[in-house]
Amino acid sequence: MAVRKSGLGRGLDALIPAEAAEGYTTIPLDAIAPNPQQPRRAMSPEALQGLAASIREVGVLQPIVVRRGEEPGSFVLVAGERRWRASRLAGLKEIPALVREGDDVSGLAEALVENLQREDLSPLEEAAAYRQLLEDFGLTHEEVGARVGRSRPTITNTLRLLQLPATIQGMLDRGELSAGHCRALLALDDPGYAEQLGRRAAEEGWPVRRLEEAVRARQEGLPPPVRVKRERPAEILALEEWLGERLAAPVAIEYGKRGGGRLTVRFGSVEDLERIYRELGGS
Repeated sequence: MAVRKSGLGRGLDALIPAEAAEGYTTIPLDAIAPNPQQPRRAMSPEALQGLAASIREVGVLQPIVVRRGEEPGSFVLVAGERRWRASRLAGLKEIPALVREGDDVSGLAEALVENLQREDLSPLEEAAAYRQLLEDFGLTHEEVGARVGRSRPTITNTLRLLQLPATIQGMLDRGELSAGHCRALLALDDPGYAEQLGRRAAEEGWPVRRLEEAVRARQEGLPPPVRVKRERPAEILALEEWLGERLAAPVAIEYGKRGGGRLTVRFGSVEDLERIYRELGGS
């Protein structure tokens, strides 16, 4: 399984049908061509850019489906053209894929449904699986709900998590925000403010109820909640200072109440970045 640095999702193994596991691999994007026999559906540039941002933040959460092309090492898309195109926009060089014989995808939808019912998936992975059933296999929200034993509103609300800004999807993926936090943020029309509020909620450890109140205040035109300054543990401050001295660069450590966080190292030039890279053990 490819690691997250490559832009590939970490949870794909849980959703690979056993019958297709032997055909699961990563394929260079340039080796894949769209299927000329399938009608090209119009794809919104804005939606593709949004999906590309999500892929950069949390990876490709569902594999595409391909068949082998006529030339050695070439492939033709069977399903997943949006993910393929968005991955190119995101700058990926390869993408996870299931290789099928011909255009046959029979059995994949049912296997995906079966795994959805028995695997412990993250909210984003679950939403991505629902979207694959809708886009690649042509099911409706009602049909997906009936097959996985959930109501249509549950399917719809879970899918809405994929509409969140990529930064918020990343916070959800890392466990800095819960699905409840993210559903509250979906009520905001301003993505920028949603990101700002999401970061505050993660940094200050807000419960879902407090975030819902902050969202409601925004909708009613009330002032934002007062920021609460959190005291950082002495060991975090000491580690921040030690890293700054070790790398000879400004270092900041941000962390959330759930245990996740972010390490930021600032550099002044490309040469300075190369120096830091070498300090970290790079060749």
